[in-house]
Amino acid sequence: MTDIPASGWLILDKPRGLGSTQAVSAVKRVLRQGGYAKTKVGHGGTLDPLAEGVLPIALGEATKLAGRMLDASKTYEFTIQFGAETTTLDTEGEVTKSSDRRPPMEAVAAVLELFTGDIEQVPPAFSAIKVDGKRAYDLARAGEEVALKTRAVTIHSLRFAGDYKGEDIPSELATSFAQPDPFNPPAPLELADCVTLVAHVSKGTYIRSLARDIARALGTLGHVTYLRRTKAGPFTEAQAISLDSLNEIGKGAPLQDLLLPLEAGLDDIPALHLDPDSAQAVRQGRVLSEMPQSDGLYLATLHAVPVALLELTGGTAKVVRGFNLPDVAEQNT
Repeated sequence: MTDIPASGWLILDKPRGLGSTQAVSAVKRVLRQGGYAKTKVGHGGTLDPLAEGVLPIALGEATKLAGRMLDASKTYEFTIQFGAETTTLDTEGEVTKSSDRRPPMEAVAAVLELFTGDIEQVPPAFSAIKVDGKRAYDLARAGEEVALKTRAVTIHSLRFAGDYKGEDIPSELATSFAQPDPFNPPAPLELADCVTLVAHVSKGTYIRSLARDIARALGTLGHVTYLRRTKAGPFTEAQAISLDSLNEIGKGAPLQDLLLPLEAGLDDIPALHLDPDSAQAVRQGRVLSEMPQSDGLYLATLHAVPVALLELTGGTAKVVRGFNLPDVAEQNT
């Protein structure tokens, strides 16, 4: 279709059972089948095979921003099944410990605050973290004891996915400590076999560990039975396409109908509009001086086409990451 590699983002609604690397391979395959030029492809944040949801796939020059996407915060919806802990902390592993205790919904609501903000967590043994040069999950599968260090993460928000708000927590908890009124006995507390939560988290957060720790804080055990990423950086599930839609590209559907522009991954960065001479200087890696803008990171553009990411300090702008988009060259000829 074209000799020019595509650049931009395909936001895939990854189904369960498909690994992130397999998703990248699927994109490469459909581009090849669709007759597109060989294109560099990468993803913006690993999503476990048992997880589903938003997986940003970077094409061409957008792969230069994949590192920024890895650092971005993510939002997940997940279900904790109470009563058992597994080796993998999800449904894939074997049960290691069980508990008959089921926590009241009011207790779940009350404990969420303890897991909001800056917290410490131990990653799952079945994770991609390297231990002495080997992946933790390889060691765990081999039956070796895996001891991972505690890491600091940030839980920006943690709430129930449904309508339950826990408004009755104070009164319900008060009845458990105060002398009950025999004429107005408190309603029995609703015990939860499972609960579905929504968490907005920093990079490096393991939802499976969060679920484990919430269950333990409630005096029981738990593991994840459902995990869906609803947002990754600026990308939401409303922008995500199905695997079926992706496969249509290989059958002739226009890629541009599904491809988001490179700058869609930089919606939190202000644009800095350049004239042709300044754009040419930036493309050559030269420093721009006497810039009136305040300090910070900017997306430099020429005629709305991204040229580079610039870091501006004290009126001097230096190139952080340059983009080699064909339109820029065409507009400077």
